[in-house]
Amino acid sequence: QVQLTESGGGLVQAGGSLRLSCVRSTGRTPDSVATGWFRQAPGKERESVAAINWSGYVTYYADSVKGRFTISKDNDKNTVYLQMDRLEPEDTAVYYCASGPVTTRSAPPYKYWGQGTQVTVYS
Repeated sequence: QVQLTESGGGLVQAGGSLRLSCVRSTGRTPDSVATGWFRQAPGKERESVAAINWSGYVTYYADSVKGRFTISKDNDKNTVYLQMDRLEPEDTAVYYCASGPVTTRSAPPYKYWGQGTQVTVYS
């Protein structure tokens, strides 16, 4: 069982930055090889934001966040980060991290999910 805890969300003005953290309860396990960030805005479907593999050398981003968001990790701290710069009102959503065996932006392979952290961007 892998438990994930997100933090770092909040209220920020457009153009500002936030850094989200996802702390994993375990070290490397078959189901913690990959970590993805997803988001869901009110009335919208959940969408992928970014993903990273265990080593950190493989990363994926949604087109809407490329150049503005950066996913990274510190395996010594069992933590994956999502640095979000130049935030836009359209980035407003609940952000979730997820852990699974395959590095992908697709949601189904992820087995464990955090509770989410709210990000609100105002103009």
